[in-house]
Amino acid sequence: MLQFRNVSIAMLSACCIALLLAAGSAARADDTALMPDNIIFVTSTGYWEESGDPLSVADPNAAKTESTPAAGPSATAQRGYYKLVAVRQPEGNTHVFLQQVALDAAGPKVVSSAELEEFSSMKAYVTDIRPETSDGVARQPGLFATVYLKTDPAAPEPETWTVLIDDIGDIKVERETN
Repeated sequence: MLQFRNVSIAMLSACCIALLLAAGSAARADDTALMPDNIIFVTSTGYWEESGDPLSVADPNAAKTESTPAAGPSATAQRGYYKLVAVRQPEGNTHVFLQQVALDAAGPKVVSSAELEEFSSMKAYVTDIRPETSDGVARQPGLFATVYLKTDPAAPEPETWTVLIDDIGDIKVERETN
């Protein structure tokens, strides 16, 4: 009976290990589905912030009041970063989207997303997107990123375009000139 009990415990342990391994591989298979296959580049860079003070939105030259530790930060103040996302289309060209991501207590949250029509209208093939700096430190609000693309897949060198968002939120997409 003791030998049967040891075999039963061994078999039960082996079954539990097999189930855990199967669950682990199933979880890994599900993890691959988190990002669609047609997303070819994602770059997070720059930052934005809103004071939450309605006067600062209406008049960018208005004096900002500093919040005191006793009063705490404004409840409507938001801050976050930008993302550029290149999405390959079924016909092979790429559409580029600009997202504004808020940093929230519950985690990052996309607050706006817009397609950059300048790239879509070219029917371009994006070959790379790079932030201004890879150290993760932006010195002032806004975004600067470089998009490398080809309008002709046989072209030996890609064209270089810049996406610029200034400190007040104006967006410019233009071909880089040296």
